[in-house]
Amino acid sequence: MIKLEKLDHIAILTVSRPEALNALNSATLAELKETAEKVSADEDIRVLVITGEGKAFVAGADIAEMKDLDEQGGRAFGLAGQAAFAAIEGLPIPVIAAVNGFALGGGCELALCADVRIASEKAKFGQPETGLGITPGFGGTQRLPRVIGLSKAMELILTARMIKADEALALGLVDRVVAPECLMDEAMKLASAIAANAPVAVRNSKAAIRRFTGASLEKDLEAEAGLFGACFATEDQKMAMEAFVNKSEKAPFTGK
Repeated sequence: MIKLEKLDHIAILTVSRPEALNALNSATLAELKETAEKVSADEDIRVLVITGEGKAFVAGADIAEMKDLDEQGGRAFGLAGQAAFAAIEGLPIPVIAAVNGFALGGGCELALCADVRIASEKAKFGQPETGLGITPGFGGTQRLPRVIGLSKAMELILTARMIKADEALALGLVDRVVAPECLMDEAMKLASAIAANAPVAVRNSKAAIRRFTGASLEKDLEAEAGLFGACFATEDQKMAMEAFVNKSEKAPFTGK
């Protein structure tokens, strides 16, 4: 249900349950978490692109599985989704969501775990859970406000309203909207541009940005300085700066 392919230093993860619009059941969540762990362990992968097979990115969690759960079962299912998504969000490499269609409920929550989101003009987003008698359970109540702000997240979640790609762009939920036929090309161009840079510098930049708390600038700057300094222990930094100073051609980055 989860396909993974590698093209040079880029991995493409595809959620593949097209007959169910890629809805996330327990088995898919377990496989998603396992795949994220494989990506994390592969030092050759510098960027991950996530998309869905067919006309949906991920249409949500699997309602057929959820409908008969009791309170304990519901909590366990929510924790399974949170664990899978934490494995995605916690990857040290950049993650790009290429949202090709419906990204509802768990699909919107999965997209929120990415560092950059590119959407097809046909993409649709929403957290429809309150219309089904539940709350978002895979992180939507926490990640959506962090991305689009508290009041806008409150409106979308409480109304269970579905929005189109242009409104998602206006809200800051996605970073770019492109024609459907250009989606993967644009995602791969972005991934290639990132993968061409120094891997340690890219990972450290992501770590610095992701640790932003908004509570203590002093502590966040201290962490940035440590990550900045760590780059000076790499061969890539020595090579790139030497080439810059000498106005010579820069060799490909090796990640060392």
